[in-house]
Amino acid sequence: MKITKQWVQEDSDYIRKKLIEFNMDSIDEEVKTPLEKVSFVIRNDKDEIVGGVVGETFWHHLHIDFLWVAEEYRKGGYGVGLIERMEDYARGKGCYLVILDTFSFQAPGFYKKLGYREFGVLEDFPKGSSQHFMEKRL
Repeated sequence: MKITKQWVQEDSDYIRKKLIEFNMDSIDEEVKTPLEKVSFVIRNDKDEIVGGVVGETFWHHLHIDFLWVAEEYRKGGYGVGLIERMEDYARGKGCYLVILDTFSFQAPGFYKKLGYREFGVLEDFPKGSSQHFMEKRL
């Protein structure tokens, strides 16, 4: 047997598929829900994207991957609106939990104001900052 360093998309897809199969065999049937990618975007009058949120639902939870609002639109309530839309969508899908992570230089305080609870912190990642893991029960 040998271990080699390489990046081949097909190999990565195979490994991902095998782990998903294992995971699905390990959980109860009522927990199993298909993975669904979801996003909401905000466009300005020129039809340019000036904000958005991206995530996915599965196993009755929503994982928020990215939230971004252009600098000139921040403090206008757009981030709150995007998170609320995602939470409403998740509730409609039967989700009971939202999970996300954010960095100390991004928005941990923003999420705490929206009712998110920090359940873990990875200190000094990236160097000089920290990564905050958060949840909200719906």
